[in-house]
Amino acid sequence: MTSDIDAAAERILGAYASGVPCGPVRDLIATADDAYAVQERMTERWLGEGRRLSGRKIGLTSRAVQEQMRVDSPDFGMLYADMAVPDGDEIPAGAVLQPRVEAEVALVLEHDLTHERHTVADLIRATAFALPAIEIVGSRIRDWDITLADTVADNASSGMYALGNRPVRLEDVDLRLCGMVVERRGEQLSSGTGAACLGHPLNAALWLADTLARVGRPLRAGDTVLTGALGPVVPAAPGDVFEARIDGLGDVRVAFGRADQDREES
Repeated sequence: MTSDIDAAAERILGAYASGVPCGPVRDLIATADDAYAVQERMTERWLGEGRRLSGRKIGLTSRAVQEQMRVDSPDFGMLYADMAVPDGDEIPAGAVLQPRVEAEVALVLEHDLTHERHTVADLIRATAFALPAIEIVGSRIRDWDITLADTVADNASSGMYALGNRPVRLEDVDLRLCGMVVERRGEQLSSGTGAACLGHPLNAALWLADTLARVGRPLRAGDTVLTGALGPVVPAAPGDVFEARIDGLGDVRVAFGRADQDREES
């Protein structure tokens, strides 16, 4: 099994290196535990190469998506400092394979969360502030042909992320009822509320804190937590410009570069 886990990790890492999506890895791994073992192999590789963890992301927070994937809980992936892009910045063409965007609530921590089981009070006390976020998800798996094992192994289909610049304390916003819209050059493409994220974004973050403490990678002060999509994901194409607005948190924007522009600049 160890050789299969290594082979799955190398297949995904090869897609990162080549910029060409690979086939699914579910022919090599069968369970969620195996998939997280693949993710951990890649995490160890990247940390050894000097990448710095900046937080975690939560996926599969929509009940409808859980039913589609035949799972009863979310999943998680690692965030690295080199995945963060400034609000309004342009993402170079090809930086994320098969990109899609989704709007989320981001939490930034000021205290560690290391208990095996946390309370909501623990989480609130540990959170410095919330921000609006756009996560640019991507898949190294060709045509997004994924099962749970494929997406977990592929670092929960992570890509890049952008955060807003106005921190808001939790007592100043209702994260359950906050409305969200994603627009592309003024055209509304996605909408939702905080309740779409496991009933409340703090519910998702609480699940994450408990899960990470059990697997030995607890959340630490300074970490950013992307708590999960508040509405449907939106495909992204070169030249697109997206803005996400979340009531009480503000807005955040990202743009996608064109391949022809990149060639002209080079």
